[in-house]
Amino acid sequence: MSERVGIVAVAQTKYHANRADANEGELVYEAVGQVLKETGLKFAKDVTGSDAFGIDATVTCSQDFLDGRTISNCNVMSYVGTHHSDEDKVAEDALNAVYTAVARILSGHQDVVLVAAHCKESQADMRGVENAALDPVFLRVLGLDFLSAAAMQARRYMYKYGITPEQCAKVVVKNRGNAKKNPFAQESVEITMADVLGSQVLASPIRQLDMKPTSDGACAMILATEKKAKKLCSKPIWIKGVSNCYETHYLGDRDLADCDALVKAAKKAYSMAGITDPSKQVNVVEVSEEYSYQELLWMEGLGLCSRGEAGRLLDSGATQLEGELPVNPSGGMLAGNPTVVAGMTRIAEGVLQLRGEAGERQVPGAKMALAHGFTGMCGALQGVMILGKA
Repeated sequence: MSERVGIVAVAQTKYHANRADANEGELVYEAVGQVLKETGLKFAKDVTGSDAFGIDATVTCSQDFLDGRTISNCNVMSYVGTHHSDEDKVAEDALNAVYTAVARILSGHQDVVLVAAHCKESQADMRGVENAALDPVFLRVLGLDFLSAAAMQARRYMYKYGITPEQCAKVVVKNRGNAKKNPFAQESVEITMADVLGSQVLASPIRQLDMKPTSDGACAMILATEKKAKKLCSKPIWIKGVSNCYETHYLGDRDLADCDALVKAAKKAYSMAGITDPSKQVNVVEVSEEYSYQELLWMEGLGLCSRGEAGRLLDSGATQLEGELPVNPSGGMLAGNPTVVAGMTRIAEGVLQLRGEAGERQVPGAKMALAHGFTGMCGALQGVMILGKA
């Protein structure tokens, strides 16, 4: 991008299976309060001059069905500083909320934008919510949810490319192992391949441990123009490229073993960032994987390997924390992140890696990070963001 947008502060809550102790506003403020404290910014914009600092606008990310009310952003207005102020709501994966903030800044209308995402899966009937996302005439009546659709996608992917249950189990073991080094992770208990393969079948071939756990949590970050980012932060992280792309709505209209929307989104983001060989130029990858097979499928869609080769790349050890191309050093969604928030969590983890602040999960010398998020059944909307130190 010709103009640069920087991320100057990020914060996450620790993710839990149930945060009944906090309402949506209280939960999101746990993260928002941290980024305000880190930057010293206030909600009200200081209009005393062109170089004044203040938050010009807020972008929130939430989902009405999961919050149990329409216009779910109303639940958090007073907690994110948007009373009598400027706010945009995104009801998709939160990577797209960050994308919206980037667009607002590049438009020239805002200099400093707060982004905040929250989700409490524990208070929702996820099967009912997911079924409601489908076409009401042809698909909803079949009783499909994201799990049953994912099982069809996993089965097709495994059949077409020879991906094995053992390779999917390796993804879980790797990510849960990484989560032990992440203080924000929900599920940090070490498990074995035998544990994964012996867990209850939910929808063949997906087992209990192949699926992310129910999760509650929030994430926040502040973005700014290059000029203000350099004044607000000693180590701003730059958004080098970003793109998203929708798939067809009807599952039967595409080959579920491939993810063409992700391919297109990734190519656009790489082009913006000047990346020609992502497997060599990207140092750390954070992908959103609600199910274990998705990490492998999304790696192929991101061009990190050829189609059908992700299983072999995993087997080689390249995607381990100490490997040539670490994937999900945070533990990913399989360690416990809520939908809606997950893509923004991937960005936050990328920022920590590039700042050298990822603790035990730090990838040495990381200079370029990839964050991925998706929304909907079988990855209907795919988003990719490239982050860089310089």
